[in-house]
Amino acid sequence: MSILRRTLLFLLLACLALVAAFDIWGFATLGSLTPAQDPLRDPDANRVVMVFGASGSVGDGLLKAAMEDPRVQTIHVVTRSTSPRIDAGAATGRLQLHMHRDFTDYAPLAAVLGEVNTVLWALGTSSLNVDDASYTRIHVDFPVAFVRAWLARRTHGPMSFHNVTGMGTDPEGGQHWAREKGRAERELAQLAAPTDLRTYSYRSAYIRPTRERAGALAYFGEMLLTPGYLVIPGRDLGRAMLEISARVDELPNGTLIDNRDSIEYAAAYRQ
Repeated sequence: MSILRRTLLFLLLACLALVAAFDIWGFATLGSLTPAQDPLRDPDANRVVMVFGASGSVGDGLLKAAMEDPRVQTIHVVTRSTSPRIDAGAATGRLQLHMHRDFTDYAPLAAVLGEVNTVLWALGTSSLNVDDASYTRIHVDFPVAFVRAWLARRTHGPMSFHNVTGMGTDPEGGQHWAREKGRAERELAQLAAPTDLRTYSYRSAYIRPTRERAGALAYFGEMLLTPGYLVIPGRDLGRAMLEISARVDELPNGTLIDNRDSIEYAAAYRQ
């Protein structure tokens, strides 16, 4: 066997060993929430849903879940750009498209914010794409400004805000992105505390794109990470959010939801 082949084989085995270690860790440590068997549900909890980041990979899955849910009567998509799924939804009249530029100013949405029950927030970017100040603006300032504007228009339930923060988020962490996302989790929960709003943070691992966007590599990654509960399809993440939203008395404001928890609530939604 040539040196190149031996090197490639070694790298492949090392990658597989690393994936296996992650799966073992995930299987052993993730998951602390168990969906109640006979929960109290509010049929109006998801009557009006607002989605941020719907043109992106994760947000596309959340939007797909909302569009497929017959209990969702109206969907408001707030975005800078559109997508085939957004356009298809807008064509039906059930989806209201709001082209928005400044995510620290929600005055243009004032007329509809008082109607919104559930917000699915997938607006964000990688820390590799922007500097620290821009990252803070996107992941802290944007959602905090929105929740303040929402609470200025509505404070009575059912209301829930679902924010994708990601695995590794830690307000005391060593990385800037982890600390800032953790700070956003805390600030949003604090804003909601005196109201009926419930905020949830999803510390998901790998969120597999929807079928329309996923290639073979995405499904290969899903296959490798499934044993450790380290992957969830974007549509299932949206389903988990809608299920948690409907269970109005089950999880308190500020609950942190890891990947395995999301998988469990998505399964409860399907049932």
